Amino acid sequence: MQLIYKGKTKDVYSLENDQVLLKFKDDVTGENGVFDPGANTVGLTIEGAGKSGLKMTKYFYEKLNSLGIPTHFVSADIDAVEMVVKRANVFGKGLEVICRYKSVGSFLRRYGAYCESGQPLDRFVEVTIKDDERGDPTISADALEMLGILTQEEYQILKGLTQQICDIIKAELATKELELYDIKLEFGRDAVTNEIILIDEISGGNMRVYKNGNYIEPLALEKDFLGV
Repeated sequence: MQLIYKGKTKDVYSLENDQVLLKFKDDVTGENGVFDPGANTVGLTIEGAGKSGLKMTKYFYEKLNSLGIPTHFVSADIDAVEMVVKRANVFGKGLEVICRYKSVGSFLRRYGAYCESGQPLDRFVEVTIKDDERGDPTISADALEMLGILTQEEYQILKGLTQQICDIIKAELATKELELYDIKLEFGRDAVTNEIILIDEISGGNMRVYKNGNYIEPLALEKDFLGV
């Protein structure tokens, strides 16, 4: 295998047949030793975080694939902490798409003059540019088109897929009395078909989930949700 990229929480290796391998790490994003799914730096290392994240990711991707949602997922090896996926091209230098059901995190920090913590939001979708140096700034649909990153039509596809996928994830979590407040997804274009597909992981490290009003840490979330 040839190393393509060393990421914050995963390393990426090239495989044959337009596939790549993602090797999950125990590093998680955050600041000053505190976990934060919205942070753009590695904040701490939690033993077992990689395997925990892959278990959640495998569960949700298998669910989405069974429903015909376009994703990059091919297979996962939990013991090896590895996932095989279709090769995909990111939009520009990479985008993150956040779907918000409750006011929390950076949304609350930015718009706290107009909302309260935990205030309901109607599947609010926002896009940020992956740019550590500039703090992953948010970007509008108009700016995405003007900068040649996404067309308006592609943005609507991205938004629709985001809401559809997140509603599925939210409903799955709700079966265990877990409430999804927000979640961060990534999309790209299938390197072979050019179709817009969901990429990267779907784990506790990418979402804020609460139970009875209390925040659930990623590793505890996996155990609570999957019952292991």
